[in-house]
Amino acid sequence: MTLHMYSWPAAFLVLGLYSASCQKKIVNDETLSSETKTITANAIKSTWTTNWNNYGDGTYTSASAANDFGNVSGWNDSRAWISGGNCRIKLLKNALSGAGGVIANIDISDGSAYELDYDVRFHSQFDFSRGGKIGFGFLVGDGNTGGDPGWDGNGGSLRLMWYQTDAGRVFFQPYVYHRDQAGQYGDTFGKSYPSSGSLQKGVTYHVHMYIKSNTGSNTNGHVQIVINGTVVLDRAMRWTTNDSKRLIRRMSFHTFRGGSQSYWESGTDGYIYYDNLSVHKIS
Repeated sequence: MTLHMYSWPAAFLVLGLYSASCQKKIVNDETLSSETKTITANAIKSTWTTNWNNYGDGTYTSASAANDFGNVSGWNDSRAWISGGNCRIKLLKNALSGAGGVIANIDISDGSAYELDYDVRFHSQFDFSRGGKIGFGFLVGDGNTGGDPGWDGNGGSLRLMWYQTDAGRVFFQPYVYHRDQAGQYGDTFGKSYPSSGSLQKGVTYHVHMYIKSNTGSNTNGHVQIVINGTVVLDRAMRWTTNDSKRLIRRMSFHTFRGGSQSYWESGTDGYIYYDNLSVHKIS
């Protein structure tokens, strides 16, 4: 494993690696609600930071999201809020996927290598239930998600989940769609953070992701996930086998419960907070 330290941005000490590339399609259990909006902004971004400190508490509107991210699809004003300089996403009780959270995708400049960082925490009264998708990620080519495996070689995605086992252990795990995935749904590669014990409510976790596209049918792409300085996943990848679909084209911002089965639901509304987003196009 080769780790690279990046000085960009100065606010972060970033662990990096030449990594692999990924994008997303919304299908099956990951459907948008009728309330979501498509936002058109003036620029498609590639490198930027957002910390939400310039907002007062209140609705994080689609217009503000467009200002911060650029071109965004799937925004939901009713579930996005600014709270104490954080972006807070609301997860509705008894609802899954786009009906209960936010499935937003952000247009970014096509690239073969990207990295991002962000902070995330669960509200002090959050019900972990079974789990769900969380945070920012990357979408390659067709950006496969939602039970549409990347076996046709035209796309994939790099995202993060939180998950609770029957025994009550709660952890983050990778959730990756790619050409060589073992099953219909995203690969976790058997990795988790923390490796023992559970995530804690009200605690801030720092997430770093690095992705690099492969070329042709080669396994010369890469993926890396680092959480609180611990390398969770670091491996070579074959995201695609179609060179016309090899580039990273979008970022994902997905926060929702599920899975599609009802046992992923919660009987209470929940809140997840984000801060200190940093995105960097490497190539």
